[in-house]
Amino acid sequence: MQTDSSAVPPNHDHRKQEPEITLRPFDLSDVGAFMTWASDPRVTRFQRRGPCTSEEDARRYLADHVLPHPWYRAICVDGRPVGSINAKPGQGEERFKASIAYRLAYQHWGRGIATAALRAAVSSLLEEWPHLERLEAIAEVENPASQRVLEKAGFLREGLLRKYVMLHGKSRDVVMYSLLATGPNSDDI
Repeated sequence: MQTDSSAVPPNHDHRKQEPEITLRPFDLSDVGAFMTWASDPRVTRFQRRGPCTSEEDARRYLADHVLPHPWYRAICVDGRPVGSINAKPGQGEERFKASIAYRLAYQHWGRGIATAALRAAVSSLLEEWPHLERLEAIAEVENPASQRVLEKAGFLREGLLRKYVMLHGKSRDVVMYSLLATGPNSDDI
């Protein structure tokens, strides 16, 4: 019997290998990657802060806001930053909860990266902050893609908050989502 040396081995997986999605702290050397999403109006459309207009603007934002933040991570695909995710802990008596937000470079939308990053963040936060009982997130009504990310990551829709946030000079309606450390959706973590 003749063998073909170019044949695929029988145990070879023909599917495209999934990218490795990880989270890590930022450093100032990430400014170029950060600009990829932070300067894109498609990404910043639903953020309180508008697009970064220069690399110096992005470097200043990283140094003044991201690096000193208690929990702000780069979303990395195969080791390269393609977005960010952060959690803001509640203060004082509100310490049992934290709010979470994320943003992803446009070219990576629709590939499950934000959902995977959000799941990883939830896992890390519940381990690092064992006092947390609740994680919450808001998504603008006009941003159904972000709502789907939250739902796929196990967050439950709680309701509509009318005229809840000011975005780019206009009050906006948002949908509140939550994930509990114990309770109805804790098995989804």
